[in-house]
Amino acid sequence: MRKVIVSVSNDLVTDNRVDKTCRTIIESGYEVILIGRLRKNSPPMNPRPYSFIRKRLIFSKGFLFYANLNIALFFKLLFSRFDILWANDLDTLFANFLVSRIRNKPLIYDSHEYFTEVPELKYNKFAKWFWKKIEKAILPRLKHVITVCDPIKDYFKTTYDVDAVVVRNCPKKDFAKRVKTKEDLSMPNKPILVWQGGGCNIERGMEELVEAMQEVDAHLYIIGGGDVYEDLKALSNKFGVGDKISFIGRLPFGEMMQYTFNATIGLSLDKDTNGNYAISLPNKLFEYIHAELPFLITPLSEIKPIVDAFNCGEFITHHKPKYLAEMINSLLGDEKRRELYSQNSKKAKEILCWEEEEKKIIDLLTTID
Repeated sequence: MRKVIVSVSNDLVTDNRVDKTCRTIIESGYEVILIGRLRKNSPPMNPRPYSFIRKRLIFSKGFLFYANLNIALFFKLLFSRFDILWANDLDTLFANFLVSRIRNKPLIYDSHEYFTEVPELKYNKFAKWFWKKIEKAILPRLKHVITVCDPIKDYFKTTYDVDAVVVRNCPKKDFAKRVKTKEDLSMPNKPILVWQGGGCNIERGMEELVEAMQEVDAHLYIIGGGDVYEDLKALSNKFGVGDKISFIGRLPFGEMMQYTFNATIGLSLDKDTNGNYAISLPNKLFEYIHAELPFLITPLSEIKPIVDAFNCGEFITHHKPKYLAEMINSLLGDEKRRELYSQNSKKAKEILCWEEEEKKIIDLLTTID
């Protein structure tokens, strides 16, 4: 059986896109090995229908981490048997590209974000310059490129004359089942707000959301982890809302979705203050739609057409805490609006699903064969 080795820089547990991709590759008749990292606080892996390897690295962040990752990947891939390499994001591309050239094997590059414009690089000129150099050196030489939205596709075309295939990160129609109640999750008997899945990082409106909870009679669940996670806990205490917010940490996808199924409103508040978020298409948008959960969201360029087309949520136009509280309270107080958005999501999820998106992956693999 032909084998695909898939590489990613995270610890695999919560990366639902990579998991769906691996399952699609298997369904296309390939064996899959997924390689990621193992951190000190990495949760155990849930069962998967493919092999996986989580490598311990000496360094955990910064330039030395990425160097360590790519050196480890390079030697692992170089001495492995495979037919196709699949690199997820720019931080695994260098090692995959070198080995694909040495071994004369096909390489598929899957870009999940506008990597050189992520907020973490905004004030780090050297790191941004370095990743731009890597991108500029390798992208024009790639034949098989996938990305998550049209603006990144357009960027690759105009900058490097590379044609990319857009595969949006929509859930499968049977992506998760509701198996737990609010009581099972020890949720309070009041409206539930959920912010889920993405990294708790800067410029995602989370600090303002925590402050807004002073004027909201509901309970907020923040599910994830990231650079500002501990800062948000401190803010919740500063504003006296620690009893209104539960910080759950990272969870496997199916466990995370139990909170979503039991929520009243979903939240996605990314700002357009960096190049990556400005054109992003957050996973949580599709997850809220598939859970038939009304949501408040920022009208970013890739989000607005979807929400407008299906009328399944409402936009927030700025991030002042008082305004956020007013928007949340308005939607909490109008059950008819929430029911309308929920019903419209039932229609939307039949179209915005992985079963439609994965056809492009299958076609690409067929082309390589």
